[in-house]
Order: sequence, then structure tokens, then C-alpha cells
Amino acid sequence: MPNALAAESSPYLRQHAENPVDWLAWGPAALERARAEDKPLLVSIGYSSCHWCHVMERESFEDPRTAALMNEERPDVDALYMEAVQGMTGRGGWPLNVFLTPEQLPFYGGTYFPPDPRHGMPSWTQVLQAISESWEQNREEIRAGGERLRDRLSGAAHLMPSTQPIAAGALDAAANRLGETFDRRHGGFGGAPKFPQASVIEFLMLRGESEMTLATLRAMAGGGIHDQIGGGFSRYSVDEAWTVPHFEKMLYDNALLARAYLHGWQAFDDEDLREVCVDTLEWALREMRGPEGGFYAALDADSEGVEGRFYVWTVAELREVLGEEADAAIAWLGLTDEGNFVDPHHPQPGLNVLQDRGFSDGGRPERSFRERVSTRLLAVRSQRVRPGLDDKRLTSWNALMITALAEAGAALAEPRFIDAAARCADFVLEQLRDENGRLLRTYNNGEAKLGAYLEDHAFLLEALLALFEATCEARWYEHAMALAEEMIARFADPAQGGFFSTSSDGEALVARRKEVEDTPIPSGSSSAAMGLLRLAQISGEEEYERHAVSVLRLLHEVAPQHPAAFGHLLQAIHWYLSPARPLACPVPGRT
Repeated sequence: MPNALAAESSPYLRQHAENPVDWLAWGPAALERARAEDKPLLVSIGYSSCHWCHVMERESFEDPRTAALMNEERPDVDALYMEAVQGMTGRGGWPLNVFLTPEQLPFYGGTYFPPDPRHGMPSWTQVLQAISESWEQNREEIRAGGERLRDRLSGAAHLMPSTQPIAAGALDAAANRLGETFDRRHGGFGGAPKFPQASVIEFLMLRGESEMTLATLRAMAGGGIHDQIGGGFSRYSVDEAWTVPHFEKMLYDNALLARAYLHGWQAFDDEDLREVCVDTLEWALREMRGPEGGFYAALDADSEGVEGRFYVWTVAELREVLGEEADAAIAWLGLTDEGNFVDPHHPQPGLNVLQDRGFSDGGRPERSFRERVSTRLLAVRSQRVRPGLDDKRLTSWNALMITALAEAGAALAEPRFIDAAARCADFVLEQLRDENGRLLRTYNNGEAKLGAYLEDHAFLLEALLALFEATCEARWYEHAMALAEEMIARFADPAQGGFFSTSSDGEALVARRKEVEDTPIPSGSSSAAMGLLRLAQISGEEEYERHAVSVLRLLHEVAPQHPAAFGHLLQAIHWYLSPARPLACPVPGRT
């Protein structure tokens, strides 16, 4: 019998509707029930394309014995508490499982827990039993610990504005520090796992760091993290050479990387980078766009319960599909009889993640051959069981794709991209609104809900400005002005400067935070600064620049010390310190 999650619109929540656990969705009813019964809450956080979320669901949430224990101990809510576990453990990830007092104070958490003790980790049932016993015996001590943690959860909300001047030396220091972690052999920064840090790449490109940026862009494009026949990028690489990805594809990564490759083509006149940009956007239009013009959130890593099955190939399969062209394709795509990918849960020899060897050795085959091979392989792959689709549309992630499409459409003189950006923007502006006209966060099954956050407003502000500059249509500028005013009114911090991540009239959580780190996507703070700087230049309104600079003053001394976490913020500082750019379009009301 389905639980209460069957009535939810979120794909992740609906995936748990058949669990024998008595789940409830996060909301006032669940919180009031916990307070009334003085029982702790288990908040389980994930997303529908998360591989380890599926593993834990199969191992624990679908197990009747574990479910019986969980139901007895009252897990009453499923929602977002990533910040809490990061504050407790210094790590985060999904699935995220955090225990709260009835007052929403976090006191214990972690990510994946196995069904049996292993590798020094307790089993999930051991965790549940320990929490139950601790709550019965020490609940007031637990509450006191939660109060102490709450004081640390406000994060950057406690930052004070710097009195030091914002100077270009900070940008040079940031670039030098990134150079210390640059992987000269494989591109990227640091070791495994490697994430495609688009904002960092964009910052380094602005600073003229051609070696680091070009090497990284080409290494990622040639690696298995890049879908060589279908386009698009996976979320990260499990190895330092970009060979084996964690196969889920996120809309935000692909929007940000499409822009990075577009700007790489513009900076280096490298046609290979232009091709990657176009293929990434074509993938998004083909596989990630809903009928109304909005873009879906993610593609799962798994199909048929196996990670990567949809994407991997054997040498024999290529020979069967390609015939006499197989040998050349096998050499180009880097296949071997031994394979380069093994799923430890479903070991099978000879599986290969496709790579483009030509990006590293400069010997890419002719484009006609590459297109012919890709078309034939893609036709065969399309007959396989597809990975699961997270079909919700998020305002912020759609805004990132609008920006990428608008900029690419203008730079490449491709009206299809601009039309797609405009259609998506119209969808967001018309459908993701409440009865008072305020922006909403998510749309699925014909329903928009949840009040939008700072990142939704800020990303959309940048997107609307990109559309205005691509089309010179006044309506995009007017929407941007209205959105900026709403963002300032509801999110700005009049005391210390900068912006809160949640609105002044939103749900009051355990702490009101300022999210400032640009990982894995730009923070709302950095995006607000960039959007307002651009709007100030276009409109001539100094008030927008004042609010943007208030963000920079909070972070311009911190960011160079941790540049990998502040790529978009560093871009905003670069913009602020650079000469004014010529206006691309006539501005309504400005002479």
C-alpha cells in the first residue's frame, strides 16, 4: 500500500511511495506531529537520479524488517538538510540522512549507510537503534547540542564587510593558487574524483590563463565524462584522467559547460570546442526539454538497476554495428578487449566507456566519419533501456540553460538556440509564479510550487540580461529590472550587506543562511553580484552596483584563499574591476 509520498509531485519523493516506511513529505503537518509527540525526525534527502540513493532504498528502505524499525521510531519528513550534515561532519552528499529534534535542530547525520556493518561504518539499523536509545535517555543533552550547532549553521551570514579595497591583486593570487593544484598531465585541478569546474575555468579564461583552461577543456571533451556519441557531460569523473564518469547527467553542469566551451572557442579559435558546445546544447534540446519549453533536471546514472549500462560498449558490439569501419572507430574511441569500466556490483569484463583519443593526440578523424559512426551507434543505443529521467523543472537550472542558449545563439548566429532560450524564459515567467506574481522554485505535472530562493532570482536575472543582449527586445530588460527589485527587497541584508539565500517572508528554518560557495553551481550571492553589476552598467542605476559591491566586500579577501570554491564570485570581481563594456542594445528609457 502506498505511503503519503504517492500524492507528491517530486520524482524523488514518488520513488519512495511504495516503501514500507511511513514517510511524510517535509511540511507543517510533519513538523507539528513531531513537536506534539516529542519525537525526533529523520530527514532523508536525495534526488531521483542519484545512484547511491537507489542503493540505499533497495538495501534498507524497501526491507520490511528495517522499515518496521523505522516506522516504530517515527521518521516523519523527507526534505533538504544538506547544510546540517556538512556542519556536523564536514562532508555531504546523497543520500543524506539527518536526525532533527522536534524543534528542527540537527544532532546526527551522514550519507550512505549499509544494511550491515562494513568498512568501519555502522549499519542503518544500528544507527536507528542508537538514535532511539539516545533520544530516550539524553534528549535534553541532544537538544543542547543542536542549539550549539545552530549557531554554526548560519555560515556566511556572520561575515562582516571588508574595509580593504577590492583590487586586481586578489585575482592574480587566486589564479596562482589554482595553478598550484593544476593537473598538467590530465587537465583539471587536484586528483580523483574530478568535477568539471566550469566557473573556475571561466575565471581563468578571463585572466588569460590559456594553458590551464585549454588543457582542461580539451581533456574533458576527450574523456569518458563527455558522452562522445550523444553529447552532454556526466556529473564527475571517478578517476583523475576523466575516463570513467559517474554517469548521471545534470542540467546545470551541461548549461555551465556549454558556456565554458563557447567562451573557449571564442578565446582560442578552437573549432573542436565550438563543436562540443553545440553538441551539448543539441543534447539538451533533444533529450531534456519538456513540451512547454522548460528543461528537465537530470538523467539517472542507472538503467536496469546497473550504473552506466546505457553508455558502455564492448569491442564486439562495435564490430557488429560498424562493420568495416569498426577498426578505425575502435582506435578513435579507445576501446580494448579488456575494457576500462567495471561496476563492482555487476562485474562484466570488456566494458568500455567511449573516449575521443583525438583530443589528446591531435588526430581526430574527419568530422564526416565521426558523425557517421556516432549516428549509427546512437541509433543502436536508443534501443536500450534508458536511464531514469528526473522530469521536474527547476527555475534556477532552467535559467542557466537560458543563459547558455542565448549566448550561444548570439555568438554562433543560431536562431534556434535563441528561440529555445526565449521559449524557456516565457515558460518560467508565466508558469512559475504564485497568485501574487512571485517566483516559484519547481514545476512538475502541470503544477508549480515552493517559493523561489535567491539562486532562482539571481540566475534568472543573469538569463534575462543574456536574452536582452542576444535579441535587444525591451521586454527582457524590463523583466530583469522588476526581478532585480524583488530580489533586493526580499533577500538583501541591510545590516551586513550581501544576500540571504532564503527570502524574508519564506519558511523560517533552523538558520537563515548566506550561501556563498560556487560549488557545484554558482552561489546565489555570486550570481546576484554578477547580475546586478551587469544591470547597473546597462541601466545606469548606481543602486544596483551598490548591492553588488556589498557581496564583493564580504568575500573579496576570502575568495583568493579558496579560489576553487569561488569561481563565479571571482568573475564578478573581474567584471567590477574591468573597464565598462559597450552596450550591445539600445536601453529603454536611457538616453
